[in-house]
Amino acid sequence: MSDDREPSVNISGGDAGGGAPTEFDPAAAETRAERVVDRLGELYWQKTYGGQDAFTCLVRTILSQNTSDKASQPAHDALVERYDGPDRDLAESLADAERSELAETISSAGLYNQKSEMIIGAAEEILEEFGSAAGFDDFVREEEPEDVRQRLLEIHGVGPKTADCVLLFASGRGGVFPVDTHVHRIYRRLGIAPPDADHEVVRAVLEREVPAAKCGFGHTASIQFGREYCTARKPACLEDPDACPMADVCEQVGVYPATGEVVDPAEAPES
Repeated sequence: MSDDREPSVNISGGDAGGGAPTEFDPAAAETRAERVVDRLGELYWQKTYGGQDAFTCLVRTILSQNTSDKASQPAHDALVERYDGPDRDLAESLADAERSELAETISSAGLYNQKSEMIIGAAEEILEEFGSAAGFDDFVREEEPEDVRQRLLEIHGVGPKTADCVLLFASGRGGVFPVDTHVHRIYRRLGIAPPDADHEVVRAVLEREVPAAKCGFGHTASIQFGREYCTARKPACLEDPDACPMADVCEQVGVYPATGEVVDPAEAPES
């Protein structure tokens, strides 16, 4: 089992991170997906989300693209320290930022040249349309979720996962289950989503089969499970079938303990 836990202070979860503790009754689960999410909640944390500043959340999620929280959290902290403050609008500060200086500030997050361009571009676009980070925050919190999601997807560098994270962590919209690489892998391996499902199909399955109030911690706890147990190349079940807390509810699509082979579920032969 990997010990790759996310930083303790993080908008997306963690023992001491973002979100407010809450409780749910696992006995009430009606689908296999909900039973998995309940078990993950007991293993890690059960939290509801919302209340984060929308533009800060957008920046934080862009920084997290294609990297770990351990790498992106320091980049986020350095960015906030340099460009944010009680008398400064973060969107305005970043729209005016010198790209090479911003890239240096966020270098620990990887792909810093590309991400600095995306962040400055997003800041410029948000300032032009909403006037400030606060105006953007009002839009995210008050407008219809599908309208917000569609507008976010029009921003360069914002994909479905980033848009859904803003909806979840900033506006606290129930029923939003962002799908990153961990979630995409896990729920196809479990056999809950079709093996050849893309990210959007996995999202649709989870948002249909997991109650709205559980989607938030379902997302964050699934990511932690993917880091510690259901890793891409060496899932815990390869060495010990009892090592994985999901062993009894998993179809192991694409995982073959007898041979030690692991393939993408989409490449697994039909049984």
